[in-house]
Amino acid sequence: MIIVLVQTLMWLGLGLLAVPVMVLLVQVLAARWAAARKTQLQGERPRMAVLVPAHNEAGGIADVVAGIRSQLLAGDRVLVVADNCRDETAQFAREAGAEVTERFHDTLRGKGYALDHGVRHLAADAPEVVIIVDADCYLGPGALDTVARLCRQTGRPVQALYLMHTPEGGSPMRKIAEFAWLVKNLVRPLGFQKLGLPCQLMGTGMAFTWQQISAADLATGHIVEDMKLGVDLAEAGQPPLFCPEALVYSFFPTSDSGASTQRTRWEHGHLSVIQSYVPRLLGGALRRRNLALAALALDLSVPPLALLVMLVVAVWSLSAVVWLVLGLVWPLLTASLLVASIGVSVLLGWAGFGRQVISLAELLGAFGYVARKLPLYFKFLFNRQVAWVRSKRDSE
Repeated sequence: MIIVLVQTLMWLGLGLLAVPVMVLLVQVLAARWAAARKTQLQGERPRMAVLVPAHNEAGGIADVVAGIRSQLLAGDRVLVVADNCRDETAQFAREAGAEVTERFHDTLRGKGYALDHGVRHLAADAPEVVIIVDADCYLGPGALDTVARLCRQTGRPVQALYLMHTPEGGSPMRKIAEFAWLVKNLVRPLGFQKLGLPCQLMGTGMAFTWQQISAADLATGHIVEDMKLGVDLAEAGQPPLFCPEALVYSFFPTSDSGASTQRTRWEHGHLSVIQSYVPRLLGGALRRRNLALAALALDLSVPPLALLVMLVVAVWSLSAVVWLVLGLVWPLLTASLLVASIGVSVLLGWAGFGRQVISLAELLGAFGYVARKLPLYFKFLFNRQVAWVRSKRDSE
């Protein structure tokens, strides 16, 4: 009886864990070797508005606005929403040439509310395409033109490639975080894009038709409003499209407090989305026989890379104990296959995309990075973050 119960639990645990491991492996293999899908832009550039939600961004807002304005044409707009700011964000944004609207509210706080306010402000002179760029992000050459034209051409939301870089002199742990970000925001969506499948929204570098963004449910305090918006649009038949030719980038905070706040918000939000949306998306995909919904659900089911590695190692260790105590060898063999699969995924991702970010020796030292994140995941279980909290900037 005990052996049957253990076998059932092991099958369940290994089966659930195999899903994100195999999804990751397929995405990496496709990113490396599937045929490229070159973006073919046609037609005229639409009239666009760039929406920049900003909370206490006086230290860098002028440079961000200048970078955006350098890619605008006559008739385009850049609107900064100075949301609950206690500094000179609004003043510096105006001086840099942006249109500015200020918003203040004691309880309704967060990026989603700022975006909703900005969209309602734009409605009086609605553009064809709205592009959201965070107030700490910079643009690669031609990024706005590329995502705006692709959005208009396809009628789908478009997500630019969004990368985070380690500031000069950053620690090895920051480089490991940059590599994990590269896997999440380049390797994985590129693999699905080559397979003709949708991507998640990433919070910045996102382009929408006016009809899409004006009808979206933005006014929420959701901790990862971008993931929620991507799910909502996919369920409405408009799954986001990844555009690796357009680049948006930012830098990790150098302060430990800023990095910790940022990491907690992203990862607690992602885990909450897995709990809330993956079963719903899978159910919708089955009812509607919709491949895009199924692909998005599978993509969302992949947890942060450090947590996935941690779970695979923990299950392998448990399987080894089961083998030693009960003599059941198949759980250990299955868990070993999962360990090998995730190892192959990480090494192939590094070999194809991460060599300029981190050396192999630094990558092999990532076990310390994984261990340092244990408290973050325990906090999710017992005291998870549910409200949007802005990360502390290096300029503060």
